[in-house]
Amino acid sequence: MTETLSGRHVEIAWPDLGITVTAELDGRNAVLADALWESLPYRSLQGHALVAGHHLYHVAPIPSLLHLPASHRFDRREAPDGTVFCSALQHLGIKYGALTEPMPASPVGQVRPDDMAGLVEAGHAVWDSVYSTKKPVLVEVRKAGMGGGHSIPRLTAAAPDADSLIGDVYAETERIWLSEPPELADLHRGWVPSGAGSFGTVLPTLLFVNGETRPLGYAAYGGLVRGVVDGMPMDSLRQMARLLVGVPAEFLGYCGMEKLWAFTQRLLSCVDHLDRDDFLAVVSQMALYVNCLGGWNLHLFPWDAGDHLRQHLPADVGRRS
Repeated sequence: MTETLSGRHVEIAWPDLGITVTAELDGRNAVLADALWESLPYRSLQGHALVAGHHLYHVAPIPSLLHLPASHRFDRREAPDGTVFCSALQHLGIKYGALTEPMPASPVGQVRPDDMAGLVEAGHAVWDSVYSTKKPVLVEVRKAGMGGGHSIPRLTAAAPDADSLIGDVYAETERIWLSEPPELADLHRGWVPSGAGSFGTVLPTLLFVNGETRPLGYAAYGGLVRGVVDGMPMDSLRQMARLLVGVPAEFLGYCGMEKLWAFTQRLLSCVDHLDRDDFLAVVSQMALYVNCLGGWNLHLFPWDAGDHLRQHLPADVGRRS
């Protein structure tokens, strides 16, 4: 490290909301904090937890988050409000209120107390964006006092076909990182060229697309990255790639995500001759792309279609019994 952890401050800004908060990287999980610091500045689509509670998160363009070790983890429900986390799901998260989901998390910093009101305001505005208005809210993460900007990493491979694939995946990821992917936008507007959706329905197709895209990025590609780094034998990795990514990508292609399916076919066609370094580069670039698609899926999905369904509080249950 060229700088000590003490005094490293990160600004997290939502320009469209006119809100900026500052967090200090406080020494917990130094390896993760280093990866975050060295990636700055960047921008991303801001998301909000849909089942966990008061939690903001976004996909961070940091491939190493998928595998870097965390030395300090605890249930994020018990974390102070304003805790900043780096996640192996390739997320930067911020808790701003009560959470219900029991999940071990890796803290890297803390929003300063004077900025907590602004953080809560941002949280409510982002929830409104994700749940109802669908107007994207972008976030910029930068070193405090430094200029903003944006870039995503372009990895490389020695094998020409692998490097060409990485280049095309990178270009597509860059194209959709801050703008909704056209194929997902079309799908959410009811334009489904394949006719996917029984009896002309759209909502079930949207649900299945979301349900396949998230685990494809989080579990399949994230798992392959961790398998490479942890030393899993290459023959096993190649076989796991064939087992994990082909079927969901083909289904998603049928639903309209044809670029994803085309990239997957190219990956599977070259996987048998990739060495460990090239395999890691390809699956890392694919993970970033698929997680970007997943973030847009979560933003575009019409969550308010179920607004008439609300949880029963314990008092309600008692009155019915």
